[in-house]
Amino acid sequence: MPASDMAIDRNQLSEHLVAAMREAGRLARSFARPLKTWTKDKDSPVTEADIAVDRLLHERLTGELPGFGWLSEESEDNPARLNASRVWIVDPIDGTRAFIADRADWSISAALVEDGRPVIAAVFAPVDDEMFVAISGAGASCNGAPLSASAGASLDGARIAGPRRHLDTLSTLDPRIVAEPRVHSLALRLARVAQGRLDAAFVSGASRDWDLAAADLLVHEAGGALTTLSGTILAYNRPEPVHGTLMAAGQSRHRALTDLLRDRQAEFS
Repeated sequence: MPASDMAIDRNQLSEHLVAAMREAGRLARSFARPLKTWTKDKDSPVTEADIAVDRLLHERLTGELPGFGWLSEESEDNPARLNASRVWIVDPIDGTRAFIADRADWSISAALVEDGRPVIAAVFAPVDDEMFVAISGAGASCNGAPLSASAGASLDGARIAGPRRHLDTLSTLDPRIVAEPRVHSLALRLARVAQGRLDAAFVSGASRDWDLAAADLLVHEAGGALTTLSGTILAYNRPEPVHGTLMAAGQSRHRALTDLLRDRQAEFS
């Protein structure tokens, strides 16, 4: 029986993932400055640390269960993943510009996806030593403390992060919101929603599976929702792992935002 079809112990695999993520964090922070960098896809930076972390996580995660598929920002896409019922989806360094600038708001993100949805996830912010972990049906935590998305539906004073143009448009619809500073790591931005430090967050179009999968499970297991603007839950490990504009919030506030934006979605595309 292929490894991807076998029953797995999610708690045990989550512990293995956390250990691999901590090792990856140490590796990323071990690189001396200035970093060796180059550019891909016209304007996206890559560093030697991105590649090294990708290799380490691939070895640790697929070495444990070699029948699982693999999708990573820094690995060549292997179409064999589409036939795997379980796939690791990884961003070795999410927020590479922040990493290059020696900021704290970068992270390492990894999720195990089963049949299109994440079931085990971790987002690790090494500089602040924050390890966010979620298991489907078992909740989400940060350094062992349970996470809960902020309650309530009001936008009065709601702390919201995301692309500036989205926040500006939202402010014209409801000037009571509080536009929060940018969090360079998209996965970490969404983890802040699961943590309750942000009441909502927006994601611009053209985000990829590796930006989202781990944080998606964190948000949902913390009692929130990450969806399209019309409320559709995301599916992962598709042939084209690209997504449109998204929003995340606690369930009540998410419904309020969905209602508010129902006729204004074109302005956020």
